[in-house]
Amino acid sequence: MKKPDEDDITLFRDSIGIVKPVSDDRVLRARRNISPRPVFRDMDEAEVLRDLLSEEFDAYDVETGEELIYVRPGLQHRTVKKLRRGRIVIDAEIDLHGMTVPVARVAIAEFLHDCQRRRVQCARIVHGKGHGSHHRTPVLKGKVGGWLRQRDEVLAYCSAPNFDGGTGAIYVLLKRRH
Repeated sequence: MKKPDEDDITLFRDSIGIVKPVSDDRVLRARRNISPRPVFRDMDEAEVLRDLLSEEFDAYDVETGEELIYVRPGLQHRTVKKLRRGRIVIDAEIDLHGMTVPVARVAIAEFLHDCQRRRVQCARIVHGKGHGSHHRTPVLKGKVGGWLRQRDEVLAYCSAPNFDGGTGAIYVLLKRRH
């Protein structure tokens, strides 16, 4: 192999500019590790999702216990699974803690409008678990679910995994605006 001449070396060094050595060449992870989940729970959730995506699915029969879930007909099972596991990047977030029902309704409408404007695919809404409410029950949780079902841009939503708020927060999958 022929050694480059001095003109080529000078040209190369002039074109790349000042170089300093890298002190740390490790790549940081974009997402935090998710702890393992019980096998039977995963199988139960998969069965529930299959039922939800079947032809007999009633979109308004969505709440099972404390978890919220809603899926528009035709959404791919794989997409819903990724949403429920927190494997879709959250591009926007709103926290409704301390808001009254009328204030929260307006805040959600404005938030969803902003998400559409910014082409957000997935958002997180923190509605709380109701520990600070008068009867210590969630006030906004059911309201948020009802409001979101009425919105055309909402494809699906589900309670967040425990590492991201659990039953006090939901992930919302939005239509892409063209």
